Amino acid sequence: QVQLVESGGGLVQDGGSLRLSCAASGGTFSSYTMGWFRQPPGKEREFVSAISWSGITTRYVDSVKGRFTVSRDNAKNTVFLQMNSLTPEDTAVYSCAARSASDGLLVAQPRLYPYWGQGTQVTVSS
Repeated sequence: QVQLVESGGGLVQDGGSLRLSCAASGGTFSSYTMGWFRQPPGKEREFVSAISWSGITTRYVDSVKGRFTVSRDNAKNTVFLQMNSLTPEDTAVYSCAARSASDGLLVAQPRLYPYWGQGTQVTVSS
């Protein structure tokens, strides 16, 4: 069973950048599809991005396309989310999640990811 720990969150001004990291342990990292999700204050958790086990295929929610970039380093058991041009609407708790890569799908539904990190707060001030 894989354990996930996020880092890199914080307070940033409108238009700024942050890079989130999610370190995995206890499993074969390259056998997992990885996802990033966020939960804004008072709202439901929403999909942000996903990346295939190889890192070749990625998926993004429309609201972050062109601003966020997901990547992974299988040698370091880590997935990243580079976030640029941040706006106050990006304020949320960001969590990484993992699911088996056996079906090759980059799914957006949180319920299909069995493993989750504890989350890291991202706050964008106006």
